[in-house]
Amino acid sequence: MSIVAEAPGYIQVFSNGSVKRFEPEITTASIEPCNGYKSKDVVIDPLKPISGRLYLPDVPESVVHQQFPVLVYFHGGGFCIGSTTWLGYHIFLGDLSVTSKSIILSVDYRLAPENKLPTAYEDCYSALEWLIKNLEYEPWLKRADLSRVFLSGDSAGGNIVHQVAIRAIRSEGFRERLKGLLPIHPYFGSEKRTELEMANGSAEDVEMNDMFWRLSLPQGSNRDYFGCNFENAELSLDEQSQFPAVIVFVAGLDFLKERGVTYAKFLKERGLKRVELVEAEGQVHVNHVFHPESEATRLLQKQMSSSFKSIQYRIDELNEKTVTYKYTLIEGEALIDKLEEITYELKTSHFKNIAIATDVGHSNVTLITKAVHFSFDLEKKREGTKQW
Repeated sequence: MSIVAEAPGYIQVFSNGSVKRFEPEITTASIEPCNGYKSKDVVIDPLKPISGRLYLPDVPESVVHQQFPVLVYFHGGGFCIGSTTWLGYHIFLGDLSVTSKSIILSVDYRLAPENKLPTAYEDCYSALEWLIKNLEYEPWLKRADLSRVFLSGDSAGGNIVHQVAIRAIRSEGFRERLKGLLPIHPYFGSEKRTELEMANGSAEDVEMNDMFWRLSLPQGSNRDYFGCNFENAELSLDEQSQFPAVIVFVAGLDFLKERGVTYAKFLKERGLKRVELVEAEGQVHVNHVFHPESEATRLLQKQMSSSFKSIQYRIDELNEKTVTYKYTLIEGEALIDKLEEITYELKTSHFKNIAIATDVGHSNVTLITKAVHFSFDLEKKREGTKQW
């Protein structure tokens, strides 16, 4: 019996079809609060099997009524390795739950080569269905706002985000619930090589990349398979118009950076208006998993959190001369268990790509950015909502 495929330290595939995986440090879930969050393992489908790990922010009893957005996260690993139990994922997602004030479901899908694609896509879509079916039965989901569902994942998980999103917008049960996609260092490919893949010194990375695709692709498929090459995933014009907002995160030193950049460009060319590309300069592939407590990871968590928060304000007064207003933050990243009054100065120099329209005669203030639009009626003191 010989080794036919290997990623040293992670996986060995043998000539008889058996597979040996080497898990990095793992950790268990805990329903006791730790670092501001709780976690527990759940069974999504006992027959396949599919499992997951839930993360819930530990909030005071005084805000027990608060509903949290839901982030469904798919781990990476070339479709062949990875687990919700990996310590890096556990720390990253637990801290993200605290930072974003969200419920997170991390999904353990079935792995290749034992389970070729599209198994991972099917399993991860099943996780969305599980959320709906268990809303009344899983106590932690009673805090979930399923009108605000976001998908994220890194590497192969970023690939899965795209495929699950396509299935979700084809379902009336999920189309309106899905508010955004946040693929991190997405793992895509094609038979055509990128410039970086053809560059001198890339041979080892290309060989490892190709190995994972050979292990995960369906029998007889090549790297132009729809799950590998996003350009070959069928998406009608109507479906494109219903695609949620997308923020693609890439790492400056990542061998797969070009794939992520091209993916964002592809979505924009398809007519998606809400697509952004965020690059972490000087960072490597899935740095947040191997260094979950680094400054770069903290920044990533803040960027992700700002993308899917719902922040409500009550406008209390407007200073017409300085164009400032005082508001009460009802819900948002600064506070969760009490109200706070903040004075915020509206100046274009504070923002990128921002336009401010003021009509103080009618006591209205409208603030517009690329992704956000919220308007306030100061006379009626209506609550304004900022929704990404």
